[in-house]
Amino acid sequence: MKFTLEVDLDQIDPERRETELGRILRYWAGNLQHYALERGDRAELADSEYRTVGEWRITA
Repeated sequence: MKFTLEVDLDQIDPERRETELGRILRYWAGNLQHYALERGDRAELADSEYRTVGEWRITA
């Protein structure tokens, strides 16, 4: 299986990219225990204003 976490940095305000990316990574890592991480699982990633800026997914 393969885990992919993808964030489109062009969708994030350039003044806040580092802060937003750090927040996304901390939030996802903190909630890791809530996911089964099985093939086909995926979820959208949002910035602090709840705009979709990426996703994570489990593939074969």
